[in-house]
Amino acid sequence: MAITAADPGGVWGLLKEGMSGGWALIEARQDAQANQLVRAVAEDFATSEGRSSARAALQARFTGTTFSVLKDTALAELTSVADIVDAKAPEDAVAFKSWLQAVAQKAAEAGKEGGFLGFGGVTVSDAEKATLADISAALLRKSPASA
Repeated sequence: MAITAADPGGVWGLLKEGMSGGWALIEARQDAQANQLVRAVAEDFATSEGRSSARAALQARFTGTTFSVLKDTALAELTSVADIVDAKAPEDAVAFKSWLQAVAQKAAEAGKEGGFLGFGGVTVSDAEKATLADISAALLRKSPASA
């Protein structure tokens, strides 16, 4: 969400970036080498209850916000997730946070920014590059409890 909010690329860009997260979940479920926590999260999203719960939480948290607020809120949520994983599952923390970073990278690369009707533009805009750096910082910072 932070990537999409950083540089909204029109309807097709929004769809491509949104779909990249779904593909990342499918890949994680099918990857026998995936980290156990990553697979568990992906499996949870595969259930109708998991998807409904996620959708309700996202709507409650992000409905009616501007893109800049959405980006900041998504980054704050990533920081919270990183803190929780560091505290509750330190053995899975590096792999899980690396997976989240990879999902963000795939979202950034999913749709071209700028250009017209998919022609021209760049794969990853400067705003998305900056947001990828923000995501990395949010995921890699150490919480006071884990420092």
